[in-house]
Amino acid sequence: MELIPGLPDDIARECLIRVPHAGLSTVASTCKGWKAEIELPQFRSRRKSAGHSQTIIIMAQAVLDPARSIGFAKLCHVPVFRLTTFEPVLGSWSQLPPPPEFSGGFPMFCQLAAAGSDLVVIGGLDPVSWEASSSVYIYSFITATWRRGADMPGVRRSFFGCASDGDRVVFVAGGHDGEKNALRSAVLYHVERDEWMALPNMARERDECKGIFHGGKFHVIGGYGTEMQGKFERSCEAFDATTWQWGPVRDDTLVASTCPRTCVDGNLDDHLYMCKDGDVLALRGSTWRVEAKMPGDVYSPSHVTKWQGKLLVIGAPTAGEPQKAYVWEMSTCTWTKVELPEKFSGHVQVGCNLEI
Repeated sequence: MELIPGLPDDIARECLIRVPHAGLSTVASTCKGWKAEIELPQFRSRRKSAGHSQTIIIMAQAVLDPARSIGFAKLCHVPVFRLTTFEPVLGSWSQLPPPPEFSGGFPMFCQLAAAGSDLVVIGGLDPVSWEASSSVYIYSFITATWRRGADMPGVRRSFFGCASDGDRVVFVAGGHDGEKNALRSAVLYHVERDEWMALPNMARERDECKGIFHGGKFHVIGGYGTEMQGKFERSCEAFDATTWQWGPVRDDTLVASTCPRTCVDGNLDDHLYMCKDGDVLALRGSTWRVEAKMPGDVYSPSHVTKWQGKLLVIGAPTAGEPQKAYVWEMSTCTWTKVELPEKFSGHVQVGCNLEI
């Protein structure tokens, strides 16, 4: 059966790859043939190679509640988190609908990872009981629907490192268990198969580490051991899925013993980037170099995302102040302020970017 009656399928595919991502769920619900076509891995590849792909930045962001923005209420208030999206080309902000289980807010400190056209939400702390969750939820940007994935195996961990290969696999490592013991264990989740696999243990315990997929390997950066409680390491170790082994520990990866939250993959230029003390730093070889000064509005960044030669930095002059956003263009070393609607100016806890 022809995808579009009266047209060759090649022409029909050219039409489908031009549909904006917001219209893909309508296409998927129109007929089985169209749904099957746009769910193929080749569909995303064709969109990208033809220049029709769209970058979406997804964030777990606190809901801004002006009524609790001052005084004692601010100190006692437990923020409610939702998933927001930012499309940098259009400059538009929106909110993803939550699955029914999260109608009262997403788990605090959950992790987000993009796998193909899917967003994977893993773990976090229940906003009511504060118990660590092993839950997995997947949102399809093709069908605009949620589905439940297999729970993360092993001990219930929180504050773990997480990253994906951008295609089908999500890696999880470190964090701590219910007794606050830092973990060396790591697991892998295959999104399409809905299967988890245990990885070999890391060389070191790593609580509050940062996971990055860089240079074809899963890097786990920083963190600290059980006995060090909050004293961050500068080290990193990387897992190679082709050899199924962790490489040697690199002791001086970070520029200082600091939280690695703002460390991001450089993608095409093969560098790591990090925002620290008002500077944008790039790791070139074994040396961190200052690439740019951050605007004062985002001196204390809560979230950094890298995509296609650009860096999105969201933060505030000091902790607790309203969030601002800027995009840094690497080729010209220039900053552009991003319009941040008030309803999307809450604290960003974690985020990722997806190209569809």
